[in-house]
Amino acid sequence: MISRYSKPEMAEIWSDENRFRKMLEVEVFAVEAMSELGIVPKESVETIKRKAKINVKRINEIELTVKHDVISFLTAVSETVGPDGRFLHLGMTSSDVLDTATGAQLKQATNLLIDETKKLAIIIRELADKYKMTPIMGRTHGVHAEPMTFGLKVASWYCEILRSLDRLNFARETVSYGKISGAVGTMAHLDPKVEEYVCQKMGLKVEPVSTQIIPRDRHSIYFSMLAHVGAALERIAMEIRHLQRSEVSEAEEPFTKGQKGSSAMPHKRNPIISENICGLSRVLRGYALTAIENIALWHERDISHSSTERIMLPDASIILHYMLVRMQTLLSGLNVYPENMRINLDKTKDIIFSGTLLLSLVDKGILRENAYAIVQAVAFDARDNKISIEEACLRNHDIKKYLSVNEIRRDCDVNSQFKNIDHIFKRIFK
Repeated sequence: MISRYSKPEMAEIWSDENRFRKMLEVEVFAVEAMSELGIVPKESVETIKRKAKINVKRINEIELTVKHDVISFLTAVSETVGPDGRFLHLGMTSSDVLDTATGAQLKQATNLLIDETKKLAIIIRELADKYKMTPIMGRTHGVHAEPMTFGLKVASWYCEILRSLDRLNFARETVSYGKISGAVGTMAHLDPKVEEYVCQKMGLKVEPVSTQIIPRDRHSIYFSMLAHVGAALERIAMEIRHLQRSEVSEAEEPFTKGQKGSSAMPHKRNPIISENICGLSRVLRGYALTAIENIALWHERDISHSSTERIMLPDASIILHYMLVRMQTLLSGLNVYPENMRINLDKTKDIIFSGTLLLSLVDKGILRENAYAIVQAVAFDARDNKISIEEACLRNHDIKKYLSVNEIRRDCDVNSQFKNIDHIFKRIFK
């Protein structure tokens, strides 16, 4: 991933140094297990643990000749160990090392993603509480529908972020697996205790039945869950992009001192963070599709998945981590404009209370279809003649037959729409 979208904490997890470090841990734990079984001399294990070093430059140099990353890794490590290096990788295949190390990296990555998602959830909850009863126009199809509160809109984001946490936890559970089972998963040259020992030491579970590799449905789940979380962030970002439009201007991304919005138009303050998040979410969805394609491999393994995973595993993890951090910045500094929300509420005057008037007429015993026709006529009268729906009702004979002046005014009061907001918040934040 390019440095522009990489935060150091996640980039470190997917660095060559960490990858080879995890691979070395797998090899060391394997010789420890074999030592307990009497296969490897204990003094050789101590020598390996003391002398084994990672030299990324040397590994890459060897790979130029052998064109095999694990052999390059083993050769470079053995050079630092000496004769006892012959005990490394006994009975193992490359994927025993690669897939188990990758499982450890994925666990590290999901832990970090979970931590950042929790931080975001706290920010969103505070925002929801702050604007719990702040009126805003609810919109469907981009058109004014009925009033709601900005806090309720944000509370919906909060619930989705909690579901995102569940998805990330599920992803961590699904990918935290390792295998030390040999070339086709039979453990023909290995004692099962080696696999159990290595996975336990790596903080992973044992893949019940592996081939040469861990089945790729696990990795597909990881990418799918990351794409889901990315889509949750995109939903928030898309909303903010709309709210920041000049014609709406109800909320706005933070704009820092010295920031510039346009090379040509000095007045511009654009929703660049939100647009950035929306764009990166598309990349995550693309990776999810490729990960599904990687599930079906030839027999016990081919390497058609390998080239894509070398790109996707670090990139998808780094991208989502970046998106989570960016969204924290966006929402913690979000500019909210309640006065503009009120202005926009008033743009359609009070015809947005047509649904309440409809229900009041039904309560009076009018057939719903008849009541709908009456209120629609009143609403169109108000809109066409640029008067309030309250005024239109007061001059409509059919309405006045059933509703008193006080009932009409009650139905046209925005606060009447919010009587159950407290109930919803208690349900969310219980």
